[in-house]
Amino acid sequence: MANKILVFIEQRNGQIKKSSTEAARAAADICSKLGGYIEAVSVGNEITGLETIGGYGVSKVTHLKNHELANYSSSAYSEVLTRFVIENNFNLLFFSNTSMGKDLAPRIAAKIDAGIAMDCVALKVEETEITATRPVYAGKALIDLKINSLKKIFVLRPNIFNPGIPSDSKAEVTVNNIETVNLNVKVTDVKKSDGKFDVAEADIIVSGGRGMKGPEHFHLLEELAQELGAAVGASRAAVDAGWRPHGEQVGQTGKTVSPTLYFALGISGAIQHLAGMRSSKYIVAINKDKDAPIFQVADYGIVGDIFEVLPVLIKEIKKIKS
Repeated sequence: MANKILVFIEQRNGQIKKSSTEAARAAADICSKLGGYIEAVSVGNEITGLETIGGYGVSKVTHLKNHELANYSSSAYSEVLTRFVIENNFNLLFFSNTSMGKDLAPRIAAKIDAGIAMDCVALKVEETEITATRPVYAGKALIDLKINSLKKIFVLRPNIFNPGIPSDSKAEVTVNNIETVNLNVKVTDVKKSDGKFDVAEADIIVSGGRGMKGPEHFHLLEELAQELGAAVGASRAAVDAGWRPHGEQVGQTGKTVSPTLYFALGISGAIQHLAGMRSSKYIVAINKDKDAPIFQVADYGIVGDIFEVLPVLIKEIKKIKS
């Protein structure tokens, strides 16, 4: 049987998320090696730019549309997607390992009896099988795995798979109007973070820990983040102390991130924090303790007082930008 590959295109407020372009490119690469057919699907109300997915190697996108689907609903999204997968006999599904993807993909896996590989950081094709690589033991090791079920789901970590430069190709967009949806779970209120970047998808992250000594000093991180166009993150210690909101927490009990550049400021580097950020491409650490574990994974490190180093760093960045 020829492979039928489906990529889930995630949207927020009608806009396609960058992580979905990464999943689309990764799925298209797999399709080129395995052979078969590939298309994409998105769920929502009004969604703009679906045709641009064609630039990442997917020629057709189906929009499952209903005004009740504007906001994510685990019951509604899983139901309409499961029906679409079964009706069209897709056997390989790709999602992004975002908050939505981590909730949605296992639900669909259970409904269609599919094996699932979460938080994949690499995919390779060996003969006619896909081998996925994912972290284990809080990120201290990687394992390769294969899924034996007929239907397979791969959930890809954001900022790991390079989407490349999109071509000028446009995907054919088909709109399927869904008449009724299962709203056993319904979003009643959405609180936005006033334009702040989401650490899970940011390319640069400036994170602070217990070494910041209090919430009143995080303005230094916010100033550095503003100069770099970065997101502000925090360790669990800073969040538990009430200094920063939980949405900014990076680590095993927070968000897993893979930015190009990660600043660990006043963060000792406990294994729980490292589990959430050690796949960053470049790590810069500033800590007054030269034996802090964070220096074992940092590409660049400064041993010094954070309150002396940060103002100088910000000043030099401003000078370079001007």
